[in-house]
Order: sequence, then C-alpha cells, then structure tokens
Amino acid sequence: MAPHRVAVLALPRVLPIDLGIPTQIFNARSNTPYELTVCGGARGSVMTSTGFTVGDTAGLPALAQADTIIVPGYWEYRRPPAPEVAAALKLAFSRGARIVSICTGAFALAAAGLLDGRTVTTHWAGADELEELYPRVRVDRGVLYIDDGPLLTSASVTAGIDLCLHIVRKDLGAAVANDIARELVAAPHRDGGQAQYIAQSLPEPTARTLADTRDWALSHLDEPLTLEVLARHARVSTRTLVRMWRQETGITPHQWLLTARVNHVRELLEVTDLGIERIAAQSGLGTGTNLRARFRDAVGTTPSAYRRAFQRGSDAPERHGTP
Repeated sequence: MAPHRVAVLALPRVLPIDLGIPTQIFNARSNTPYELTVCGGARGSVMTSTGFTVGDTAGLPALAQADTIIVPGYWEYRRPPAPEVAAALKLAFSRGARIVSICTGAFALAAAGLLDGRTVTTHWAGADELEELYPRVRVDRGVLYIDDGPLLTSASVTAGIDLCLHIVRKDLGAAVANDIARELVAAPHRDGGQAQYIAQSLPEPTARTLADTRDWALSHLDEPLTLEVLARHARVSTRTLVRMWRQETGITPHQWLLTARVNHVRELLEVTDLGIERIAAQSGLGTGTNLRARFRDAVGTTPSAYRRAFQRGSDAPERHGTP
C-alpha cells in the first residue's frame, strides 16, 4: 500500500483522551498504510490539560506533508490558536489535505476559517460557544460526527473513535475497520447521524438492558428480525423494546438493523466472492435490488464498485496515498 501520512496536531492543553484516540487507531499496522506523526508546534513538547507533557513531537512543518490532519480537543478552545497554526491548517486544506477534528478541536478549524458556511459538530457543551464565536459556522448538536468531504468533525471521546473508524472504513473497507474496532473493544460501526446525547446512556446495574438482544440480532441478520421477534427475545413488549432501544443507542431498532446489515454487506463484499443475491439473503436485505438501493443510500456507491475497491487481495488500497 502507498503510505498515507496522518498528522495529529496537539495544541496546548490538549485533552489526553482525545489525543489517544487517533494515535491508537492510526498507529502503524501490517494491514494499513498509515504513517503517524504527532505535531506540537515549534517547542517540541506540549503540555496536556491534566498537567503532564507530551515530548518529542514534530513541528508544524510536518503538516505540510500530511494527507490527513487530525486536531484533538483542547482545554483553552475559546482562545484562537497561534497565527502560525491557523496558517498551517489553511495551507494544508488548500493543497487538498483531509482535515478532521475531535471534540473542541473544531474551534481551531473554525478559527482558521475552514468551517465557514459549513454544518459541523462538536461536544454538545461547547456548541453554543462555537456558534457565538464563529457566526458563519452552523453547529448540529445532535449527531456523533459529520463527514463533509475533506472536512470531518466529531463530538467527544467515543464519537471521536466512531469518526476515526469511519475514516478507516472509507480508506480501507469495513473488514479492516472492524479488526481495529475489535482490538479496541469498540462498537464496529455507529452511524454519524446517531444521537450525541442519550438520556440514559448507562442503565442502573440492576436494570434490564438490550445488549444481549443486540448481540443476538447481529448473529441472526439473515432472519426477519421484526419488532415482535426482538421483543420476544428480550422478553419485553414491543413498546418497551422501542423505548429502551432508543435510550441505549439513540436510534430506532429499524435504523440500527439497517446499519448492521449494510455493514455486514460490506464485509461480505470484501472477504467473499458471493453473488449479490446470496449476500442479500445472508444480510437480511432480501433481494439484490433492495440491497443495491440500501447500499447506495448508505455508502454512496454500488456494491460492485465497492467490491472492486476493497476486496481483499486487490491492489486498490494503493489509491489511498492521498485522501
């Protein structure tokens, strides 16, 4: 695979957990082309928001060589970054680099003028401030991440993981992204439009959850998983199932199942030579016609084009030397 250079820009008072997300996901692996660099400005080290220092970082010139630049969240986000940082981000974007933010990293992109006229997201707690400081930016408070071509923004922590895995999926396919998700013990795929804030994200220890039913559904995607079937497995009423499902995932059972089925189609296209009708049956999408329509809606391309790009053993990933 042609190398794909990823630069993580750690601004002063960077949030350690946000910094750890891209450095873990885009670290060098045998099945990925990523070459990772952490940039910290001119001093060679960066103080984190919790007081320890990240040393031996590259300077801003490393951004000039990067194919993808990721800006994690940082504590002093109300203060615009140094002019040389904004200039480096502008220059990178103008030459075609992919620019990504996690959490309050969106404030640095906005300060550089990269988000003007765009709809973006950030941590829900900072959404009002982002709009107040940068009135030309529209903030969607209710989503995990937004993929707007060469500019991608996400909410905090777990949403940053979701966005980074989404990028891997776009670059290298679902199988590689799922391998990394398993390594991290993370959800293999959460759609960007899923709710950012869920009223009851962690049920009480003694409360019933639908985790077992969701795990069971993933291994029975080839079956007709109606609300009645899912409710029977969970031993609750259909009304209770829908309410609990929304509380625990932020989306409806129908939306969750469709995402799971399309993701399964992706893997089957990548790792098997099965025909479209067989894949439609195994994924629970019924017919090839329905699969093609659902797949195009979700992925933006045809199953055959996706297979040509990502089937294991092909040389297509070499195209990812640039975004």
